[in-house]
Amino acid sequence: MQRRSLLRAAGAATLFAATPFVRAQGSLHKFKLNLGWKIEASGAGFLLAQQRGYYRDAGLDVTIDTGNGSAAAISLVAGGAYDVASADLSTMIEFNVGNPQAALKAVAIQYDLNPNAVIVRKDGPIKQPSDLAGKSILGQPFNASRKLFPVFAKAQGFDPSGVKWENVTPDIGDTRFVKGDFDAAAYFYFTGLLNLKARGMGPERLTVFRFSELGLKSYGNGIVANPLSMTRAPEAMAAFIKASTRGWIDCIADPKAGAAAVKAREPLADQQLELERLQLIVDGTMRTADTMANGWGAATPARLQATIDETVSAFGLKSSLTLDQFWTDRFLPAPADRRLKA
Repeated sequence: MQRRSLLRAAGAATLFAATPFVRAQGSLHKFKLNLGWKIEASGAGFLLAQQRGYYRDAGLDVTIDTGNGSAAAISLVAGGAYDVASADLSTMIEFNVGNPQAALKAVAIQYDLNPNAVIVRKDGPIKQPSDLAGKSILGQPFNASRKLFPVFAKAQGFDPSGVKWENVTPDIGDTRFVKGDFDAAAYFYFTGLLNLKARGMGPERLTVFRFSELGLKSYGNGIVANPLSMTRAPEAMAAFIKASTRGWIDCIADPKAGAAAVKAREPLADQQLELERLQLIVDGTMRTADTMANGWGAATPARLQATIDETVSAFGLKSSLTLDQFWTDRFLPAPADRRLKA
């Protein structure tokens, strides 16, 4: 039943893609995106789409705002302050289970491979994931890498209950990790590598245990949407997803253009640093076998189900979701419009 629903949704997506978004009397439809974080490479595709006029060409006047983490962005979308946000899908599942009356849906996949990871020193005592048992790990309670850690530990065959989690703010925590105060640090891998590099500990001195390489099948961030925005203006939602897809495809093909778009929006950004971050994001989460086969933003039923199952297990949720309660592909552009460039 769920597979048939996904196929019907795919047909609707093709219809949206074939139907131009008609502007009312030549005006632009106002649309709001929360990036879920500050202006950096993680939002480069959206910023490039705006810089190149893709949203305006699609009939949209898009406002792009910074955020304060996935949980906050999801709450803002659910409350109607934003039409969509870039957010961690596990956090959205947790929100939907606890707030079924305000449940959101994911409408596109941003990170095809989950970027959550644990980072350790190469010259330290931790040589394999199971060595993390009983160690001290930097990671705040809302940190997705910390929250998904139990599923990672189970996949690697060790008990996560003995880990001592260090709830220290990232800036102070990074400095203390470099000093040797903690055995490991839980991060999005591209955030951790660059944070530690800025403090004098380069990637050559680190080992990265990426969850996606060590047992987890979950998707990472996606575009999550307000249900009213999807029902009241479905053409606008489809136009936004198509233009954003175009922006991200451009970033994957030309990361320098994406980093320049970040710099144009935030003059204080370090363009070279954001280029390095974007290259890590592109190579590690976006240019994958699945995106090469299915295009940017697409999902498969098996991995969507794995995302739900792993989240429910790791977060200890008392109930679950069906695929239809979590995801819709009705707003995705046609396959030809989401295909990566050679």
